[in-house]
Amino acid sequence: MAAAAALAADEAERARGRRAALSFAAIAVVLGLPLWWRTTETYRAALPYADIDGLGQLPFQLAVPVAVVFAPGSVPGDLPRPLPFRDVREMENSVNLRTSITSRYETVYRSTTAQEEAALDVATAREADAALRPLQDASLGCLTVFVVPESSSLLPQGISVYVGKHRSALVRAGGGLAALRTRLQQLTQVMSFTASSIATALSDRVPDGQLGPDARRHLKSSLGYEITFSLLNPDPKSHAVDWDIEDAVNRYVQPVLDKLSLVANFSVDSQILYYAVLGVTPRFDKESSSFLLSAHSLPHVINPVEARLGSSAASLYPVLNFLLYVPERSHSPLYIQDKDGAPVSTNAFHSPRWGGIMIYNVEAPASSQASLPLHVDVDMVRVMEVFLAQLRLLFGLSREELPPEFLLESPGNEGLADWELDRLLWAHTVENVATVSTTLTSLAQLLDKIGNIVIKDDVASEVELGHPEVYRAVASAQSAMAKLATGHLYSAFQASKEAVTSSERAFFDPSLLHLLYFPDDQKFAIYIPLFLPMAVPILLSLAKIVREARQRKKEPTKMD
Repeated sequence: MAAAAALAADEAERARGRRAALSFAAIAVVLGLPLWWRTTETYRAALPYADIDGLGQLPFQLAVPVAVVFAPGSVPGDLPRPLPFRDVREMENSVNLRTSITSRYETVYRSTTAQEEAALDVATAREADAALRPLQDASLGCLTVFVVPESSSLLPQGISVYVGKHRSALVRAGGGLAALRTRLQQLTQVMSFTASSIATALSDRVPDGQLGPDARRHLKSSLGYEITFSLLNPDPKSHAVDWDIEDAVNRYVQPVLDKLSLVANFSVDSQILYYAVLGVTPRFDKESSSFLLSAHSLPHVINPVEARLGSSAASLYPVLNFLLYVPERSHSPLYIQDKDGAPVSTNAFHSPRWGGIMIYNVEAPASSQASLPLHVDVDMVRVMEVFLAQLRLLFGLSREELPPEFLLESPGNEGLADWELDRLLWAHTVENVATVSTTLTSLAQLLDKIGNIVIKDDVASEVELGHPEVYRAVASAQSAMAKLATGHLYSAFQASKEAVTSSERAFFDPSLLHLLYFPDDQKFAIYIPLFLPMAVPILLSLAKIVREARQRKKEPTKMD
């Protein structure tokens, strides 16, 4: 009896051990493993991968609203139907396999109103351009073409097309509807955008062989620019240079920046650098008794000078440098030569996407006994004319060669015409959307490749969550493309700016830094020393239970 009781007690103890081991194993598997997996997994909010891939296709549609207004006596006799009527003309250009540009010119033909007839009843085209401005559609990107009779005295002799400084043009009638449409096509190429200007904006996507020589010379689109005017005086012992840069900026530069404020934010500063040399020794020419800088030596001027500027080190935006260099007495006068060896009329040169340098020679004193330093008053009008011309070149606003019958009005003190601003907005809007597409595509590829990067809600969340980033960038880019297709240039540009801001904020979010998170092998190296001591007894108990179960199955067979 005692032996049987001992066997029964031992069997009960073993049963309790088996139940305890099974309980611990069940708790570890059912609760422990899921809890550990949930608390250590990488959180990844959903991203709109399909929409991002759709942006990569970039089928741009650019709509230009054009109004053709006929003055009395200028209506062609071969119009297809009575005024007013609409006409649509489309042109498609393929940039690459994934990007195409469709230009859509939506033209409305109509007659002049009484107010427009009164505005055209003036002596000159310039007066008509000023009088017609309040009567035009002031929307960015819109064009208005007024057709005047062939005998009109508004246009000078030999001039068939006058392009004003706003968003209107005057065209002399004659030659029927076919000739008018030819002039309209030339005008839209001048006053809105061209295939080359859009290809320049998409230069990162266009094969090199299809780009012009100046395609990558213009400034890239940015939310802001910093302009620095620097006076370089390498010989202050000989020259005491005085320049009224503040007044010159207010009078000549600020009106241009006010006009460009729609495009980006601008900040302006100035500095005077003493003992700053060009870093290139000019060549002395005995015939002219002057020093010369050849065209091939100009690229070597930038780096030594830029080291002294120090303006781009802490800048968030591209820096445009405009340098006025007063040569030392030992190298005066100093002149720049072009590639053909001829002197450059402005004595200045510009570097693409960097800025420009102008050399300002000081007249030698009449007497060799003149006291030093010589006082020099800089002619800021001459200097600012050069710097503003270089600023236009940097933004790609150089005027192309036009037929001799075209007359372009000077933009005046504003520095650029309204239609030139529109050209800039067309190009920057397209470039912004392309930049957003590239940024988001790179971000999606990065996150797809590295699986343990956390994607927080404030990086990927939808707009209604209050922290829009990727979703807002996608929505803004889609909105910009939709606005371009309907001809709303200003709204499209604003949406493209919001898309750029959101995409860059998402791409450079600190939480996406890969080094902040452990790879999987490091996770196992950390958790194995923690879980192994706890798992070994459980695993051994389970192994023992399995062995005992197998023995119990074999015992009845042996008894038989």
